[in-house]
Amino acid sequence: MIYILRHGLDDERFIGGWSNVELVGDGIEQVKRTVKFMQEHSIVFDKIYSSDIKRAVQTAQLVSDAYHIPIELQPCLRELDKGTLTGMPKEKAEALFSDFVGDVDISTSYPEGESMLNLYRRQKEVLEWIMGLERCLIVTHRGPINMYYFYLKEETLTNDKKRFGVTHASLHELDTKQKILRKIYEPKEKMK
Repeated sequence: MIYILRHGLDDERFIGGWSNVELVGDGIEQVKRTVKFMQEHSIVFDKIYSSDIKRAVQTAQLVSDAYHIPIELQPCLRELDKGTLTGMPKEKAEALFSDFVGDVDISTSYPEGESMLNLYRRQKEVLEWIMGLERCLIVTHRGPINMYYFYLKEETLTNDKKRFGVTHASLHELDTKQKILRKIYEPKEKMK
């Protein structure tokens, strides 16, 4: 079985994409709750592959520390390249690039970046690689995981980021034989 994990919550005051923003405290706690779920449910893997973007690497490291499995960084697992907007404070992006904040047509490329359609094509190739793997954990971002769902469910690509419920630190199970991806866990808000 292949498991796919979205990174924990990062500083959302900035445009994500290929930015190297770090996990915030709540994001670290989310990942720890997901790791606890994995251990309690005897989820095992022999290898961890992670996007090389900081928030994914930090997430992978938390898993690695618990499982004592090394991480192999894979740039192909990166999020949508938002080009010029990468890492920009959202307020500034809204003022300078209002056409690229919010719903952007799937074929429209970010300035010096890529389009959702480009991400889909890129991640379709990555998914073919993933399907050939065994007993591993993939740590990546919402964009790539959404692309895997669109492709495997044979659904028309849209820019609906919330369609498949790929929340922070959510864990997804990929059955490579049946070509089915399903969410098996998402950390809930802390009890107050």
